[in-house]
Amino acid sequence: MTSHKTTQTMKPATAAKKLGVYLEATPAEFQEGVVTRSELNALQAEPPQWLQELRRNGPHPRPVVASKLGVSIAGLARGGVTEALTTEQIDALEQDNPEWLQKERATQAEVRKEAVRIKEKHAEQAEKAERRQQSGS
Repeated sequence: MTSHKTTQTMKPATAAKKLGVYLEATPAEFQEGVVTRSELNALQAEPPQWLQELRRNGPHPRPVVASKLGVSIAGLARGGVTEALTTEQIDALEQDNPEWLQKERATQAEVRKEAVRIKEKHAEQAEKAERRQQSGS
């Protein structure tokens, strides 16, 4: 019985997501083909000019836009941003600093603070449980 390894491939949309780029802005040959795991690794290791350019100037997909602005994807939607934005558009938004962006950033800061609080609480509970276990044995 012979076993041969099949090449793992992914759709262009999946590869674009993993590369952090907006699929519609990638070259046609990237959008129309399939991407193997080794091709994806090669793109990440040595990004071609088009990929470097996309990462630098955009348009960027919403998760990247949200990250650059320090808000959630839902926050972007609440702010009316539903499309990919270029780096220039993101910079302009930060410059204008509209009320919705200020509000969403504050919300995001609260969410992060709460996540830290919960993590610390869990660590404290785990520590207490471990002490109880050690004193009981």
